[in-house]
Amino acid sequence: MSQQWDTAVSDEKPTEKARAIRARQRAIGRELRRMYDDVAQEPVPDDFMDLLRQIDEAEEQGGKKTS
Repeated sequence: MSQQWDTAVSDEKPTEKARAIRARQRAIGRELRRMYDDVAQEPVPDDFMDLLRQIDEAEEQGGKKTS
């Protein structure tokens, strides 16, 4: 997915230029949200979950020793 953004708005009136900028910003925002949503839906890797479990267990054992 390669999308190029046209940045040539020099011949436009200020209000038209502002509208073009806002339209580009909205398009970029939509694409960023779509990409973030895709990543947020990915499962957490098993190795990472194992590491989190090990950290939790170490914290529980450390808390029992000092109490």
